[in-house]
Amino acid sequence: MTTPTTSTATLPSPGARPVGGAARRASHNSPAAGRRARRTRVLHWIAVHSVALALALAFVLPFVFVFLTSVMSDSQAMSSELWPASWHWENYAKVFHTPGFLEWWRNSLMYALLGTLFTVCSSIPVAYALAKFRFRGRRTAMLLVISTMMLPPQVIVMPMYLVWAQQFHLSGSLWPLIIPMAFGDAYSIFLLRQFLLTIPKEYMESARVDGCGELRTLLRIIVPMAKPGIAAVALFQFFYCWNDYFGPQIYAAQNPGAWTLSYGLESFKSAHSVDWNLTMAATLLIMAPVIIVFFFAQKAFVEGVTLTGVKG
Repeated sequence: MTTPTTSTATLPSPGARPVGGAARRASHNSPAAGRRARRTRVLHWIAVHSVALALALAFVLPFVFVFLTSVMSDSQAMSSELWPASWHWENYAKVFHTPGFLEWWRNSLMYALLGTLFTVCSSIPVAYALAKFRFRGRRTAMLLVISTMMLPPQVIVMPMYLVWAQQFHLSGSLWPLIIPMAFGDAYSIFLLRQFLLTIPKEYMESARVDGCGELRTLLRIIVPMAKPGIAAVALFQFFYCWNDYFGPQIYAAQNPGAWTLSYGLESFKSAHSVDWNLTMAATLLIMAPVIIVFFFAQKAFVEGVTLTGVKG
């Protein structure tokens, strides 16, 4: 009768070092490995975000420079000192008390708000027709809209000025710039049309089954679903009107009462050529509305831009 024997080959001897997977787990759990992992994560984060940080600094630093110069004294502005020795907040009050500045502000608001409203209201129906209707000549109409985007405004500025000045006697005002926006804008129509193509046609068919006409379908179904695209178009148009310098220079140069902030700033800079602190304060006040509007509407703006062009 044989007695069973116990093999000791698989039993680790006391004090033996772990091998294979156990050794790797032990090395991974060591403090040195944890430090290496953290250092790797930090270096990876720096490598990924270094370009973004550099671009952010390049974008922010000019605004910081303008702000710091705007609260400096006359003697310190544009000197080698970058930090204000004393903070002069009264520079902004001096800008507002400049003759004509509040009037320029009012004209800019009127131009930007009316221009944005007219552009959005006139471009939505055209974009809706080009995106959702099937009719003969639809592609030709779209090509005509795109072709107008390629025409520089400087080419037609002289005949348009003669029409508004001699036929309608509206020179010296902003109305020659505002009224044409009530007939649509090529870029806005194109952008809205691309966005409306992303809306499934089943929603329109359901509305027609429920008895909705085309106008009611547009107002009740399409417009609420197209809010991101409409917001993007409205912001683009508002920024364009607010920063427009060429148009007011052509039509409103001879009437200081119709100047906008962008055009009036040139006169302000000429009158305060040595007061760089006041010039920077006026520049910051002009930029502030655009920055505030974009800050609060950036989500809808980015969503509207990214969703356009999905379908062609």
